[in-house]
Amino acid sequence: MKIGIIVAMSKELNLLLPLMDKAVKVEHDSITFHCGTIGEHRVYAMQCGIGKVNAAIGTQTMINVFAPELIINTGVAGGTGAGAGIMDIVIGERIAYHDVWCGPGTEWGEAAGCPRFFKSTRRLVDMPLFDTDSTVKRGLIASGDIFVSRPEEVERFKALYPDVMAVDMESAAIAQVCYMRGIPFFCMRVVSDTPGSDNNIAQYENFWEKAPEHTFSLLSLMLQNL
Repeated sequence: MKIGIIVAMSKELNLLLPLMDKAVKVEHDSITFHCGTIGEHRVYAMQCGIGKVNAAIGTQTMINVFAPELIINTGVAGGTGAGAGIMDIVIGERIAYHDVWCGPGTEWGEAAGCPRFFKSTRRLVDMPLFDTDSTVKRGLIASGDIFVSRPEEVERFKALYPDVMAVDMESAAIAQVCYMRGIPFFCMRVVSDTPGSDNNIAQYENFWEKAPEHTFSLLSLMLQNL
């Protein structure tokens, strides 16, 4: 299977690349892709950059150039204090925007012409290997163009989505492009900090010292079982 994997930051890419065999760099439209294999799958990995526009451009470029049969978004996310703690892995059963409203007659988070909630492909969400890992949670991830750090921001997201487990800045945009282009999508994020807590910046910095290698090892195991 041809699989695209998208991360936002270089720290995430540096954890992903060692999992790939025979990786070579290919550049298209000023975007660097790392093409190699994981298990029996041909993999195209890229760092899209932070934010929804970068994520959407990177996803569409990947589709245009490599025509992947599945696109995976992974990396880090902030926690909300609801069901997932630091170093827990959240599988995005559902993905939504927390900063989109298209006016009367639409629901908050509903992009024009799209459902309010995008969904990860069910056959991956339900893989039995996730049930054997106590750090894995399944739930809602919300995306928007803001680094969430204040308690009032977290409370606003919870008012919109009481069951939201994690927040990031890319996954909904990637999911939307996949939805519009008919490409199966899967999202898996590791919680780096709890936005709004007194020490969330320190949590985030210390998190990178530990390096969430387990998340990317689990991704590799998932692909080997796919």
